Amino acid sequence: MQQAVPATNPEPRRAGPLKGLRFIEFAGIGPLPMCAMMLADQGADILRIDRIGPSGLGIARPTRFDFTNRGRSSVALDLKTKDGIACALDLISGADGLIEGFRPGTMERLGLGPDECWLRNPRLVYGRLTGWGQEGPLAHAAGHDLNYIALSGALHAIGRAGQPPTPPLNLVGDYAGGSMTLAFGMVCALMEARSSGKGQVVDAGMSDGAISLLTGLYGLHAAGLHGAERGTNLLDSGAPHYEVYRCADGLWVSVAPIEEKFRRQLIDRLGLDPATFPDVNDPANWPAARKLLEDVFASRTRAEWCALLEGSDACFAPVLSLAEAPDHPHNRQRESFLTIDGTIQPAPAPRFSRTPQARPIPPKAPGEDSREALGRWGLSTNRIDQLIADGTVRQL
Repeated sequence: MQQAVPATNPEPRRAGPLKGLRFIEFAGIGPLPMCAMMLADQGADILRIDRIGPSGLGIARPTRFDFTNRGRSSVALDLKTKDGIACALDLISGADGLIEGFRPGTMERLGLGPDECWLRNPRLVYGRLTGWGQEGPLAHAAGHDLNYIALSGALHAIGRAGQPPTPPLNLVGDYAGGSMTLAFGMVCALMEARSSGKGQVVDAGMSDGAISLLTGLYGLHAAGLHGAERGTNLLDSGAPHYEVYRCADGLWVSVAPIEEKFRRQLIDRLGLDPATFPDVNDPANWPAARKLLEDVFASRTRAEWCALLEGSDACFAPVLSLAEAPDHPHNRQRESFLTIDGTIQPAPAPRFSRTPQARPIPPKAPGEDSREALGRWGLSTNRIDQLIADGTVRQL
């Protein structure tokens, strides 16, 4: 069986702290491609293995708007065939890491589980991203972000007093609890593999990741500083000094001067009297303080408040829409957004002083560069031609 060999023509435009690392990504939904995007943004060479035919994955959109698929090559491979599995194993033999997001046991049934892969590549770090983790009573059950954060305690804590729990988009479970947790785990395991010469499984359950994100809040809860009733605590819209306020033009601003020295700045700049402003260290005074702040913010437009408060230590920022955020002066100067293939999208983060990232390449359609990518990953021209001819690989 042919072994993958080191590439003789590395993919151009690779830069960043992960340059030189190679990953196989088995195409999945939401959090898995976000993890792969994060690794690719930092310079890793990632080959995404897509299904042949409709994937039925995620929310359908044109390829150029599937931003989390940016920065990597795509091979459309039929994993229901013997030749497809053999091809996948050959590619895996030349990788540093593998990431997949199927239900537990799926990769094993395909013949691509960790044990089969380690026979070919003992140093391989095998990343697994699921909702509930690889074992437990719920491990094989379907779910989505909302379900995972419900079980963690996060969803119950998010919302206003007297209102139902509020879904915080799919940021907490899918992306923070899932994508970022797996990316961190992969880098940790890759560092360990450098010294041990052995790979291992990284088991990233989104429910576990969401629970980990709540560590600080669980500490406040244990100390009696965060009550069970949402919308009544410091950080959940209960406190008037950690809140959003409507302006005269119907737009919104945020204030968060938790510390007294910052609250003094806000009160002074708002033209309120510090001597008579209610002491917000006592929750009994929160309703009165909220009414004062509601009235004063309603007296001017958002732009007027920005001119007065932005850049100060009053802990203030306008509440921007997705359409507005890229044009904010701070985001523009920081180049926090990029225009790639005519579309505005978030830039790679974080930043690195000595090994800055290259500009990400646009998302690729499934199978768009199968031939080129397989060659770069070490397969011979004859074998690629045969795989395409017999339908095991699709080249757009």
